[in-house]
Amino acid sequence: MRRFFLIHIILLCIATQSASQTLGGNAVFSFLSQPNTAQVAALGGVNISSISNDIGLSFHNPAMLRKEMNQQINTSINSFFAGITQYNLTTGYHLTASKINLGAGVQYLNYGALTQTDASGNVLGSFKPNDYVVQIMASKQFSERFWLGSSAKLIQSNYGQFRASGIAMDIGLSYFDDANQLQMSLVVKNMGTQINTYNLNGVKEELPFDIQAGVSKKLKNAPFQFSITAHNLHRLNIYYNDTTFNNNEGIISSSGLQKVVGHLVVAAQAFLSDHVELNLGYNFQRRQDLNLYGTTSGLNGFAFGTGILLRKLQIRYATGFYQQHLFHQFSMNFNLKGNPLQ
Repeated sequence: MRRFFLIHIILLCIATQSASQTLGGNAVFSFLSQPNTAQVAALGGVNISSISNDIGLSFHNPAMLRKEMNQQINTSINSFFAGITQYNLTTGYHLTASKINLGAGVQYLNYGALTQTDASGNVLGSFKPNDYVVQIMASKQFSERFWLGSSAKLIQSNYGQFRASGIAMDIGLSYFDDANQLQMSLVVKNMGTQINTYNLNGVKEELPFDIQAGVSKKLKNAPFQFSITAHNLHRLNIYYNDTTFNNNEGIISSSGLQKVVGHLVVAAQAFLSDHVELNLGYNFQRRQDLNLYGTTSGLNGFAFGTGILLRKLQIRYATGFYQQHLFHQFSMNFNLKGNPLQ
């Protein structure tokens, strides 16, 4: 256990040094922030602490990989507008002798077929852009209530003749108090570098480095669970800011309070019975970024979902608004051996 813990500390120190430059500018491989499972999507798109026996949650926080998820499989499909589709697969395995939990996951985004033209607008054909990440995960319990986990990622983007690849890792720490149904987590995400770049000069761009912290609490005498997650804790202002556009439109910059609140995602879950759950999430940054100036913001930032939790199969659905468009994400969680999930 000491060796397992020491390796993670060394990797964290090395990777944090390489990722410290991501405090400014835009990052490549932004698709890494997309929720891989319907439960996360319904909880606002960012959640690293939800109390659930859903192996899909470990994709964004490897410390949530537990021995109870042995031979579980989570599959998910997310249908966006304009023919964009996201596919996900996550699975896990428990090593009894070493008491280490292993996992693997794949996330693939298909953007459909696009017309390829030259600078003059002449049609040259078509191409099919895509992004994907393949990752392996490991976690281990090192005290009664603490778990430490890490993920190693291989990232690839293909946009016609422009291609890029990279490697990254996540390190997560989770605390779970079973008696009080309280879980707290901390994750440092996407520490790494590009291997191949889109540009011909070989200048490497920054990965979407992120530090997240979250808390989830399930009430003892009521069928509710609440979560609050903070993301991008390494910088204060995370809102998109186009100075020229703001000046032309007379838009006032975000206040200090807005900058702080913009880091938060709040969520609630209601368990209507042992087999049915309802999920609701609100992402402050998403609402601010997707609001159109001078128009009604509607339900931007909100996400909704439901789940049917059977003994050997969990089916979940999530949806949310991107301005006037909805996304639809479906997930299934089951065990290869047919063992109960509850």
